Amino acid sequence: MSDGPLIVQSDRTVLLEVAHPAAEDARHDLAIFAELERAPEHIHTYRITRLGLWNARAAGHTAADMLATLERYSKFPIPQTVAVDMGETVARYGRLVIDRAEDGTLVLRSNDLAVLTEIAGAKRVSPLLVERLDDETFVVAAWARGQLKQELVKLGWPAEDLAGYTPGTPHPIDLVEEGWHLRDYQNKAVESFFDGGSGVVVLPCGAGKTLVGAGAMATSKTTTLILVTNTVSARQWRDELLRRTTLTAEEIGEYSGQVKEVRPVTIATYQILTAKRKGEYAHLALLDALDWGLVVYDEVHLLPAPVFKLTAELQARRRLGLTATLVREDGREGDVFSLIGPKRFDAPWKEIEAQGFISPASCFEVRIDLPQSDRLSYAAAADEERYRLAATAPAKLDVVRRLVERHAGERILVIGQYLDQIDELADALDAPRLTGATPVDERERLYQEFREGTTPVLVVSKVANFSVDLPEATVAIQVSGSFGSRQEEAQRLGRLLRPKESGLSANFYTLVARDTVDQDFAQNRQRFLAEQGYSYTILDAHSLAA
Repeated sequence: MSDGPLIVQSDRTVLLEVAHPAAEDARHDLAIFAELERAPEHIHTYRITRLGLWNARAAGHTAADMLATLERYSKFPIPQTVAVDMGETVARYGRLVIDRAEDGTLVLRSNDLAVLTEIAGAKRVSPLLVERLDDETFVVAAWARGQLKQELVKLGWPAEDLAGYTPGTPHPIDLVEEGWHLRDYQNKAVESFFDGGSGVVVLPCGAGKTLVGAGAMATSKTTTLILVTNTVSARQWRDELLRRTTLTAEEIGEYSGQVKEVRPVTIATYQILTAKRKGEYAHLALLDALDWGLVVYDEVHLLPAPVFKLTAELQARRRLGLTATLVREDGREGDVFSLIGPKRFDAPWKEIEAQGFISPASCFEVRIDLPQSDRLSYAAAADEERYRLAATAPAKLDVVRRLVERHAGERILVIGQYLDQIDELADALDAPRLTGATPVDERERLYQEFREGTTPVLVVSKVANFSVDLPEATVAIQVSGSFGSRQEEAQRLGRLLRPKESGLSANFYTLVARDTVDQDFAQNRQRFLAEQGYSYTILDAHSLAA
C-alpha cells in the first residue's frame, strides 16, 4: 500500500487519479493489461479484462508482473478476489496448446485432463476434433486451426499456437538503409513479432508502421501478401517499399478494383478480397495464388468480417497485423487475438512523442450552442435522427470558418461524416472536397497538392481517416464523425502526428453541439486518446469570435 494514484476495486475496475504526480507512469504500466472505460477530468476508470490479461501474457508479462503494477501504485490493498481472479485468468492462456505431431498432423494438447475433456465436449469444438490419440492429445481437422482458436477464446481457454508456419516461397528482400535506419522501437517490434510467430504490432499514427512491415519482409525474405484499406494506401505502400527496400517495381503487384497483378509482393485491398460475384467471393484465388510466407494486415482494427473468415483458413501462414489502436467498435478484438495473433508490441503514443518521432498535439473540444429553432427540431426528432441533426448543425459552419482563419497559412483538414455537410463546407470555404466518390487519381492529385501547400485546406470524408500520408497537416477540424468511434478519433488525430518540417505542433479540434447526443458520443470517442495521455481543452464557440 502507498499513497499512489490508483484505487483497485473488487469488480475489476481501477480508478486513476489524473492529477497525481505518478499518474503518467501508472497509466503507462496499467495500459499493458487494462482498458480505459471512462475519462472525465479528474478520475479515469479502467477495467481489467480477460482479453487484456491474455494479450499481456502473450507479450511476456506474468500475472505476478501485473499484480506488482497494481500494488506499486495502489492507495489501498488489492482486493483478494481481484488478485486471485487475475492469477487464474492469466493461467488459462496456454493451458491448451495447438501443435504438430511427429508426422505433421495438427493436434491439440493439454496436460490438464479436465480442461481437455471440457472443451472436447463443447458443441462448437467437438466437430473440429477428429480423434483422441491419448489422455492429453486430440487430432484436429487440418482445416480447423483458425476456427478452433476462435472457439477456444470464446470458451475462455485461449490456446497457444505452436504449430508453426509454412516458410513460403523464398524471395530476396533487404532494406536499403541509406540516410535512414529502423528506429529502436521499430526493430523491437519486428523482433517481438518473429519471436511470437504471428500477431499484432500497435504503433501511433505517423510512427512508421509501414517500415515495421518492410522490416518484417526483409527478415522473412519470402513472398508476401499485403492487405490494405484502399487503393491510395496500396500505392503508398508500393512507393515506400520501392524507396526503402531492394524490391523493384516489377516485383510488386497491385491487386485492386483497377489492376489485377500477382507478383512476389502483392498489395491487395480489403474491398477486392470481399467482393462477391453471384454470391461467391470472386477473388479468393489470390489467397493461394502464390505460396505466401507472410501476410500483412494494414489497419488490422478495420478488418471486415468476411476477412476474418478468410483469415481462419490462413493459419499456416505467418500473419502480421499493424494498427494504431486495437479498439474495435464491433467488439471483435477477440477474433483479432485468435486469428491474426496476440498483441506482440505496443508503444504508447506519448512515449514515441517524447522521443521526437511524432509531433506534439493539442486537442480541443469546441462546444456550440444550437439556436432555439434547431434545439426544437432536435427535441422533436426521433432518436435515430438526433445525432445527424446535432452533428450537421448549421451553427458549426461559422465556427469552422473562424478556426480556418485562426490557422491561416497552415495545412488544414476539415473532416465530416455526411456528404451534404461536406459539400456545404467545401462551398463555404472555397476548398476542394474528397469523398469515397472521388476517383483514385483525383484523390492522389489533391493529396499531393495539399502536401505541397498549393491546396492548404482540404474538406474530406472518412476516406481520409486511414493510411493517408499527409506529413505537413497541422490542423484537423472534426465537424462530425461515426457516432462514438474511439478508433476513428485516434486515426483522425493521427493524420497530424508526423513531425513537421515547419516545426509547427498539431492542433485537433472536434466540434460538438452542446447538450445533445453529439456531446455524449464525443466523450466516448475521446477515451482511447485519453488512455494515451492526451487531454482535451474545452472551448466555448463564443470565445473564438474574431
